[in-house]
Amino acid sequence: MTALNPQEIKTNLLSGLTVALAMVPEAIAFALVAHVSPLTGLYAAFIVALITSAFGGRPGMVSGATGALAVVMVALVVQHGVEYLFATVVLMGVLQLLFAAAKLGKFIRMVPHPVMLGFVNGLAIVIFLAQFGHFKTTGVDGTQQWMQGAPLYTMLGLIALTMAIIYLLPKLTKAVPATLVGILATSLLAVGMGIETKTVGDLGSIAGGLPSFHLPDVPLNLETLKIIFPYAVILAAIGLIESLLTLNLIDTMTDTRGQPNRESMAQGAANVVTGFFGGMGGCAMIGQSMINVNNGATKRLSGIAMALFLLSFILFGSSLIEQIPLAALIGVMFVVSEKTFEWGSFRLFGKVPKPDIVVGLAVAGITVVADLAVAVVAGVIISALVFAWEHAKHIGVKTWVDDQGWKIYELEGSLFFASAAGFQALFSPREDPDDVVIEFRRAKVMDHSAIEAIDGLASRYSVFGKRVHLRHLSPDCLELLNNAKEMVEVSSFEDPHYHIADNKLG
Repeated sequence: MTALNPQEIKTNLLSGLTVALAMVPEAIAFALVAHVSPLTGLYAAFIVALITSAFGGRPGMVSGATGALAVVMVALVVQHGVEYLFATVVLMGVLQLLFAAAKLGKFIRMVPHPVMLGFVNGLAIVIFLAQFGHFKTTGVDGTQQWMQGAPLYTMLGLIALTMAIIYLLPKLTKAVPATLVGILATSLLAVGMGIETKTVGDLGSIAGGLPSFHLPDVPLNLETLKIIFPYAVILAAIGLIESLLTLNLIDTMTDTRGQPNRESMAQGAANVVTGFFGGMGGCAMIGQSMINVNNGATKRLSGIAMALFLLSFILFGSSLIEQIPLAALIGVMFVVSEKTFEWGSFRLFGKVPKPDIVVGLAVAGITVVADLAVAVVAGVIISALVFAWEHAKHIGVKTWVDDQGWKIYELEGSLFFASAAGFQALFSPREDPDDVVIEFRRAKVMDHSAIEAIDGLASRYSVFGKRVHLRHLSPDCLELLNNAKEMVEVSSFEDPHYHIADNKLG
């Protein structure tokens, strides 16, 4: 790792402090969502951030306890208790380590761009909507009610002040992160003038000691594995998807290239350690990562500093941190949401294929109403089906009769499972002459369904006692033919050398 110059050290340390301040209410809120103590979320944020920042594959990316994981954990905690959560987090980390060992991280780069757009926009909306939970108060009857009157106007005013500082300060100076100045200025104003408003302390105390080693207190038997394994699989998948997509996003923003497998390995190790130290596990946090990157902090120091600042808050600074108005941190996250959202995607309407627009909207919508893993998987499936459908329509043929009276079918396009039916419809065995040539010079045979389609066509011509000649078909295809191999005279001159995707070829 190259040495940092003084300006880089300053930038990364100040950004780390800013992100740590923004991390506190998020970690507490996600812990409460999962029905665990605030310290469980804060310990996860500290441990996961420290390990992934020090050893991960994307310097500048920030990891910690996230809402996407918390909403899955809540059912496990309610039904079986927090000890089962710790065991699940350990197993989650093991599964992520296996994923990294198999070097599967590279496949995240196969996620189509419309899915990436939907992912970014969906998470921006989720970040925005998540802040509205802080606009509720507990009534005398114990129910949650929306703020009204002076408390609401006070919070809105402080939010507006924070956002104004963040947007306007860079026009005057970039010596310190505008986000940090916004948090500090709003906090000093509220404390100095004795303004009554919700603070970090209203979410729960963050005071505590160092996290201690703790073996999950669960029976080590098959029954426990049956309980925790499904949750571990889902959590591992969500964590990896959110982290690797965030890695891709930062790669694009910084014009650099992260290491997906290394990040997966670090995240797996971080979750194993977190589970043994009383944390709820975690993954990349796009909101905090955007704060960091927008501050120009793209070195490992920023994430390491963030984790250490967070630990110092727990050990020494809880009384000060708990006085920070929630409005200041809500303002920060509103700005993050606005800067994360790809506003340029609206200009794509009418300029890119409609299926791409549908995929982006679907992924964003599912991210908001369900969860990230379902959204991304659905987006990839929709994209794959659209791709198959579009290519299935591109199978075509030109026909003519040569000097021998043979009918020539010159195919063009890709022959695979989606175009196999259309391929069969191109031929007229009953009306064709006794000899037919199928020319594959400008076509590709892609999979085993295509081979079956060729075999089926050979059988159709055989019924009428007619001969089919295949030209420019690769040796791999010929090897897999069944009916056609026996019934067809094969013209093999100038055959291509491409290979088809079929398990029979090993």
